[in-house]
Amino acid sequence: MYARYLTKSRFNLAMECPTKLYYSGKAEYADHKLQNPFLSALAEGGFQIGELAKCYFRFNFGNLVDVHQISTLDYDEALEQTAKLLQTDEVIIFEAAFRYENLFIRVDILRKYHNKIELIEVKAKSFDSESDSFLNKNGELSSKWYPYLLDVAFQKFVLQRALPEYEIAANLVLVDKNTRCPTDGLNQKFRIEKDRHDRKRVVVSDDLNPEDLSEPLLCQINVDDLCELIYRTSYPFLYEERNFFELIRIYENAYLNDIKIPPLPSRKCAGCEFRATEEELAHGLRCGFLECWSTAFDLNVEELAEPTVLELWNFRKKDQLIKEKRIFLRDIVESDINPKPDGKSGLSTSERQWLQILKAQAKDTSWWIDRDNLIAEMRRWVYPLHFIDFETAMMAIPFSKGRRPYEGIAFQFSHHVVHEDGFVEHRGQYLNPYPGFFPNYEFIRRLKMELEQDQGSIFCYAPHENSFLNLIYQQLQDDPEYIEDREELCNFIRSITHSKEWVGERDMIDMLQLVKRYYYDPAMKGSNSIKVVLPAILNSSEFLQYKYSQPIYGAEGGIPSHNFKNWRWIRYENGMVVDPYKLLPKMFADVSDKEHELLSDSDEIKEGGAATTAYARMQFEEMSDYESAEITNALLKYCELDTMAMVMIYEGWLDLLGL
Repeated sequence: MYARYLTKSRFNLAMECPTKLYYSGKAEYADHKLQNPFLSALAEGGFQIGELAKCYFRFNFGNLVDVHQISTLDYDEALEQTAKLLQTDEVIIFEAAFRYENLFIRVDILRKYHNKIELIEVKAKSFDSESDSFLNKNGELSSKWYPYLLDVAFQKFVLQRALPEYEIAANLVLVDKNTRCPTDGLNQKFRIEKDRHDRKRVVVSDDLNPEDLSEPLLCQINVDDLCELIYRTSYPFLYEERNFFELIRIYENAYLNDIKIPPLPSRKCAGCEFRATEEELAHGLRCGFLECWSTAFDLNVEELAEPTVLELWNFRKKDQLIKEKRIFLRDIVESDINPKPDGKSGLSTSERQWLQILKAQAKDTSWWIDRDNLIAEMRRWVYPLHFIDFETAMMAIPFSKGRRPYEGIAFQFSHHVVHEDGFVEHRGQYLNPYPGFFPNYEFIRRLKMELEQDQGSIFCYAPHENSFLNLIYQQLQDDPEYIEDREELCNFIRSITHSKEWVGERDMIDMLQLVKRYYYDPAMKGSNSIKVVLPAILNSSEFLQYKYSQPIYGAEGGIPSHNFKNWRWIRYENGMVVDPYKLLPKMFADVSDKEHELLSDSDEIKEGGAATTAYARMQFEEMSDYESAEITNALLKYCELDTMAMVMIYEGWLDLLGL
């Protein structure tokens, strides 16, 4: 029987939702949280930060004190090695292990000197010393920093109990976004390799030198006062208030004895990682979400198949309805929504919410489209129509000297064109696969070449593209290096974007806003993600089904494509159109289907998804030419589908409008 310790990650999970402790780590329950720590870190863009922090400590203290790494994953071995190292008067330990009763922690960095101990938790999160605060205006912990501070407070509590003879100081190490990288190539000195057990680890290059570390990109902040604030605060637990220490004891006992803490449903349940899909249920997996809600509302699983308030788009009073046990869309009345226009064309938010409710209550699965207003919008469009999509990343360690941590990287785009006669073509694409190369200016040059051939309307999906072009505009403005075409590139960006200072004459049209105002399909279940809208409209449009069931995509005399040949976008399964994204090759051959699906299931902004992770792997992981080529091919196909999806939505609207 393995040790059932309450670790810091399990404590944080319990602070999110105490009932999740019961589901955590059990193979019989569906779990949609990414389990692979390297994939998680890559998706978040900061896997290098832990190793960089260790480098700073070795650089600053390595000549003065011994520095050790606890590498074993075995609890008892880690505890034994840590205890032995603590016998030294001064020492720095990476991943030091401590246990107090049934609580267990590993400290990222621990510095001991005499009877003092610095607990240092490293987070790959940016911190702006000029504007960020751990507290909100009411003097309470900021929600932005709350999970990180809870983590440190839990560790400090365990350390104080395990080592009562020591004075403990708690610290956070964060990425200082006001610093600039001191050298070129620092980013590439942290690579991913496999160890002898086939586990992936970060390896620091032998070329790392004092100049690389001369300007720290990280800052260390003492958080003892914030820990004390956490210890003094009362927290809701079920229908009572409990202090921090009482909660630890409750969670420790529940996890040790495998006790399920009664659920308290809320709007947060919509994002529960223990919510099984229909396919997972069919394969025998249990659903934590269904168990919680059936218990709380005395319902069976079949009854919970009805649409609930969790599906209601952008509604802020879900918790109130849940508290009143009005959990189904059938329970909502018009006065709950108070639908009214907002003075703009198409549906207001409240009108769209009420439309969703009415269709659910009537069991009406038909699509809805605002014919007059959408046609009026279309008449303002200029042909040919351009559809663009970007893939981007934010690297914790910059690619080049003088750049700041987490500066945006635009590494890929796709571009489809629809001509006035209906002819569709995949006009162009860009992908930078080269490790350590800052691609943004070349990215803009290539995009400019694609779009400057005419004055046709340009479409994106969600504000992401506009935001990133504004970011690159600022990078161009601030760059001290000589850039021959700086003004030309900036003028181009201004012409196709908007900001507080300008609105371009070809300002991009956001298709997401068109969806929200003019189109709704109950199959979307309150989501407006392109990956939900696309399957919905494919299942509604006979025109799209007929056209794209033919192998015309990438075919001679058909639709030109850079990455597909004789491809059919329409396939059927159980009488329904298969989501086209499920037809694409896996991004990574060595990643499970489940992990790949979790990475690919990104939102409209597409940060931290499969493409970003793939790009990070190409940047930092040792791989063969074959593996690199396979990832490149998958990246190109995914991004091409993103813009083709926009084309198909446009064509589907024409069909539904009868144009």
